[in-house]
Formats: sequence, C-alpha cells, structure tokens
Amino acid sequence: MRLLLIRHGQTPSNVDGILDTRIPGPGLTELGRSQAAALPTTLADEPIGALFVSTMRRTHETVAPLAAALGLEPVERAGIREIAAAGLEMRGDEAAVEEYMGTVFRWAGGETSLRLAGGETGDEFAARYDAVVAETEATGHDVVALVSHGAAIRCWAGMRSLDLDADFIADHLLDNTGVVILEGSGSEWSLVSWEGEPVSGVGVAAPSGPAGETMD
Repeated sequence: MRLLLIRHGQTPSNVDGILDTRIPGPGLTELGRSQAAALPTTLADEPIGALFVSTMRRTHETVAPLAAALGLEPVERAGIREIAAAGLEMRGDEAAVEEYMGTVFRWAGGETSLRLAGGETGDEFAARYDAVVAETEATGHDVVALVSHGAAIRCWAGMRSLDLDADFIADHLLDNTGVVILEGSGSEWSLVSWEGEPVSGVGVAAPSGPAGETMD
C-alpha cells in the first residue's frame, strides 16, 4: 500500500512557535487555508481511495478541499492526533521545544519507554498510530492519505520506515502541508519521498512551528 502522510496547514500557534496539542485546537490561518486549497491539484496524480484525519480541527480544515475534490468522506481517528505536549503545553521557549522534540527523536531512536513531560510514552504513541495505519490497510485501497501532525508524522515514519532513523527526521523539516510518502504494509515500510516543504509551494518560507523544524 502507498501511504501519504500529510501535515496540516498553518495554524496561529505555528506562527507563534508554540506547542499547541490541545483537542480540538485551533483552525487554520488564511495561509493555511490557501495551502489546503492547493492540495487537490498537487496530489491529482495520486489515486487516493480513502482519507483519514485526527480529532484536531486543523486536520479537518486541511482535508476539506481534497475530500470535496475526491468525493470522499474523511474518517476521524484519535490515534493520529499530535503527540501530546502535556506539561509543556502552550510553551514556545527553547527549553520546552528541545525537551519535546528531543524526546520525540529519542523515541524514533528506540528509547520508546520514555515519557514526554508527564504525558504519553513512545510505546503508547506508536500503538495508537499503528492501529490507525492498520485500519487504512484494511480498507483494501492501494493509496490512502492521512492528514496528521508534524511531530507525529516524523516520529512514526522514523520508527516504522526501514530506511529512516532518528538522525534523518531530526535533520529534515516537515512544513505545513509537507507530505511523507511510504510504501509497504505491517511493519515493513519504505520511504518513497519526503517532501518537507509544502507540496504546492504555498507558504514555503512561512513559520510552521516547532513540530516541523529541524534541530540545530
């Protein structure tokens, strides 16, 4: 199966550079809506058979133009929501961002028993995301798209793709509406492409928040 992992469009919290993982969270900015509107054209060559979104408002607003173009009803699943910032929620200071993203990258490196700021562990995150990916496979479609979140996409891809590791995801950004494409099934996934910048080119230089940035 071909799995398209699409990061949501820009939100006000992305602009402010803060860790905002509350549910349902904010919607999109004007730029974010423009990014979402461009997805049907930029993904026109992908024969997407099903769409999945998280329980967070920004993924619903991002997928809406694509769903309308494809005539599909998105499936909402909590398992692909953003990694909870927990005790770091709504912070944007350097120490908070380093703890949050540093833990995420350590999960991708195999330290999955670590708990993030009193929130979930890497094992708990992987289990919930794996369950939704398994559901996408069960649809029987050759191509399925998940509209998800920056840290979640980077971490899960780093954990499950045979040709990715913690260093790669730390060194490669994932801007708003950037797309990671994997092919495979079960626990055997391979990277096809990592389009870290918006696939449409909309908002390439715009702020996309800590979850999509590289670590210095």
